[in-house]
Amino acid sequence: MDSTELSQLSAAVLDFPADRPAIEFDKRWFTWGELQQVAQSVTALIRESGASGDAKIALVAKNRPAAIAAYLGLMARQYSFRMVYPFQSVTAMTQEIEAIKPAVVIAAEDIFTDQMTLALKRLGVAGIGLTDADAVAIDGLEHSSIASTKSTKPYIEIHTSGTTGTPKPFAIDYATVARHIVAGRPTPSSAGSNPELLPPTLMYFPVGNITGLHSTIAPLLRGQKGVLLDRFSVEGWHDHLVRYRPAAGGLPPSGVQMILDAQLPREDFVSLKMIGSGSAPLDPAVQKAFEERYGVPILLAYGATEFGGPVTSMTPDLHQVWGDRKLGSVGKPLPGVQLRVVDQVSGDALPIGEQGLLEVISPRIGGHWIRTSDLAQIDADGFLFLRGRADGVIMRGGFKILPETIEQVLVQHPAVSAAGVIGIPDHRLGQVPAAAIQSKPGAEKPTFQALEKLLRDNIPATHIPVRWIYVDELPRTASLKVHIPTLRKLFESC
Repeated sequence: MDSTELSQLSAAVLDFPADRPAIEFDKRWFTWGELQQVAQSVTALIRESGASGDAKIALVAKNRPAAIAAYLGLMARQYSFRMVYPFQSVTAMTQEIEAIKPAVVIAAEDIFTDQMTLALKRLGVAGIGLTDADAVAIDGLEHSSIASTKSTKPYIEIHTSGTTGTPKPFAIDYATVARHIVAGRPTPSSAGSNPELLPPTLMYFPVGNITGLHSTIAPLLRGQKGVLLDRFSVEGWHDHLVRYRPAAGGLPPSGVQMILDAQLPREDFVSLKMIGSGSAPLDPAVQKAFEERYGVPILLAYGATEFGGPVTSMTPDLHQVWGDRKLGSVGKPLPGVQLRVVDQVSGDALPIGEQGLLEVISPRIGGHWIRTSDLAQIDADGFLFLRGRADGVIMRGGFKILPETIEQVLVQHPAVSAAGVIGIPDHRLGQVPAAAIQSKPGAEKPTFQALEKLLRDNIPATHIPVRWIYVDELPRTASLKVHIPTLRKLFESC
C-alpha cells in the first residue's frame, strides 16, 4: 500500500453526495458538499500562493468542520503538513511556525493577528484563513517564497506528548496512516459493516493529535458521520449519549471522574455495552466505581504518537474472561506488537512481574524497540499495567516517589474530584511533593489536615506533600492530561 491510497480515500469522501450529512457541530449538520467547498478552496489557494506540490504546510486545527475539511483536502492532494496546536499563546505559536518555516499556514481567521501576520510576511509564508464555510487568502499573505522541501513521500507531522521523552515532532507517512490507522483497528463506536447505519461517532479529542487522527479523521474516511465537540465536556458527551444511543462510546480518563461527579442517571446508559478509554492513566478505584454505578465496562488501551496509535487493549473478549481480576490493566498487546520491561539503569530485560521502563515494538513504525518514559509491569498472563512516569519521579532525599501513588489515595476522599502532584525544589532534600486539590461540585472542601491523615493511613510518610493548594479546576492539556508546567507555575506564584 502506498501514499496514493490515503489520498484516494480522502478524495472519495469529499466526493460524497453534496447533501449527505458529515459533521454535526453546535447542533448544526455540515454536509459533505460544504466540506468539499472548503477543501477545494484551501488547495486552490495553496496553488495560487506559488507553493510547490511538495511544500510543507502548517495546519493549525481547532475542532471545527472547516479545519477537518482542510485536513482532508491536504491529504487528497498529497501535501505534507505539520499539525500546530491552537492551544497556546500567539507568541508561542508564532515562534513554533518560525521554526517550522512552512510554505503556507492554514488556520482560523482569528489566528492571524497583527503579530502573526507580520512574522509570516517577514518569512515569506502564505496564510489561508478558515471561515465557517470557506477559506480565504489573508491580506498581505497571498504569496509564498519558501523553497520546496523536496520530500520523497507525503507525511503528517504530529507533536508527541512525551511518552518517549521530551515532546517533539513525529512524522507518519501516508501509507502508514492508510494501512494501520484507517484500515486498522477501528474504535468501538466505529465498528460495523455499514458505516452509514451507525450512530454518529462522538469526536472530542483535538483533531491535531494522534488520538484525533484515530477517532475523528479515520472514522470520516471510513464513511461514518460524527458529532464534533470543541473539547470534551460532560454536557456534550451526555447529550450525544441520550440523542444517539450508541452501543459503544469513549471517555478520556479524567472524564470518567467527571461523569461520576455529575451523577448522571443510570438509565441514560442502557444502550452502552462498553466504553473505551486511554491517553492517560485511570485510577482503578475510579474505574470500579464507574462500572458499579452504570454497569458498563471500561476497556482501557495504551498507545502513543511514537507508536502510531494504540499498542495494547483490554478487548471485550479479554474483559469477559478476566473481568475484575485485571482491573486497571490496559490489556494485552495488539497483533504484531511486542512489549518488554527493562531496568532503568542497565537497560537489561526484567523478569515477569517486575517494574521498570516499558519498551515497545510497534509494527506500524518498524521492527525496533522504542523506549518509553513509562514505568510498567507485565504479569504472568501477559497483561500490561502502567505504574507512572519515570520522568515525573520525585526524588525526596534518597526516596523515589511516584506522584500517581499520592494522587490515587487523595481521590479516595469522597469530596476530592481530582489531584495533581509534582515535585518542588527543597534546599535540604532536593525535592518534596506538592499537591493541588480539585473538590467535587457542591462538596465541602476537606481540610489539608484531613487529607494528610488519609495519606498517612495509606502510604509512607515520605510521600506526604509539604505544600497544598486548592484549585477550581486542574490545568489540563488538550488531551485532558494534567498540564505539569502550568501546575508548577501555580505553586511558584503562591
